[in-house]
Amino acid sequence: MNVAKTEVERRIDGFKAACKQSGVKLTHQRLEIFREVAASIEHPDAEMVFRAVQARMPTVSLDTVYRTLWLLSDLGLISRLGPRRESVRFDANLAQHHHYVCVRCGLTRDFESPALDAIRVPSAVRTLGSIVAMQVEVRGLCATCTKARTAKASNKEPQRHRTRRSRE
Repeated sequence: MNVAKTEVERRIDGFKAACKQSGVKLTHQRLEIFREVAASIEHPDAEMVFRAVQARMPTVSLDTVYRTLWLLSDLGLISRLGPRRESVRFDANLAQHHHYVCVRCGLTRDFESPALDAIRVPSAVRTLGSIVAMQVEVRGLCATCTKARTAKASNKEPQRHRTRRSRE
């Protein structure tokens, strides 16, 4: 499943406008890096973006991808997810939504929930500072990892062995 083409184009138009408004040079590499994040439902980390863009643009460097992702985050065009153990992930979907994250494989998916959107931020949080946004990150074991774990567990069940009785 991919992000709808019209949504990707809407995000790219927003990216171009934000670059123009902030005086950031719109380079082909930046556009392709943003396009990769904007078209993905995978919430890719920098290495995933790098591999995908490098397939189309062999001259792009991992450093350029990292710098561009942080620039896009600073411009408010993508949000940073995490931190995870291995890497930070990015998301071009800026609409109100929440995330499901598999604690085993790192699969990350958006989901919407009016009930979670309606959660009131406790006043204790407001004493820490202003609130810019709120997203709920639900962590669990995805269906694929659950199946793999179940299959592995069933293969490890102890087998009953027949013992020979000695004749005495």
